[in-house]
Amino acid sequence: MTPNEFFLWLQDTPLGVSIRESGFLFPWIESVHVLAITIVLGTILIVDLRLMGVASRAFPVSKVMHDTLPFTVANFVLAVITGTALFTSNSAKYAENFPFQMKMVLMLLAFVNLTAFHFITMRDIAKWDAQEKAPAAVGFAGLSSIVLWLGVVAFGRWIGFTMGV
Repeated sequence: MTPNEFFLWLQDTPLGVSIRESGFLFPWIESVHVLAITIVLGTILIVDLRLMGVASRAFPVSKVMHDTLPFTVANFVLAVITGTALFTSNSAKYAENFPFQMKMVLMLLAFVNLTAFHFITMRDIAKWDAQEKAPAAVGFAGLSSIVLWLGVVAFGRWIGFTMGV
């Protein structure tokens, strides 16, 4: 099965057809998706601005991360579920859509940034956790995250203007 055949099959599943043909499912799912992404971006910004030493400097990085993580994870899972549901409604067209492709690439790069931060940069967190200004590599990880996630949101919005009705 080619990727295109898979996407055509996916959009013809009962879920894809229901979302595509319903007058209210797509907008409701999209609203939940946008709300979840907003919360994800907000909680990520809180952490990233702390990593950059711009905000919440009175709190250790580990505390800021600990306090925001449940909200970030729960809403990211919700965003993935709703985003996947939206994708099934017209997956063959989404798969060929440049803004959608860029959104996926930027999400992958954000995951790589997050993974590198957790496995490399955080190894010596005990040295800089409570400092108002963390080392440059920590701030760079935060800035990179902000840029990548803002790109995800921008390309996500662009999708709506390129898919048509």
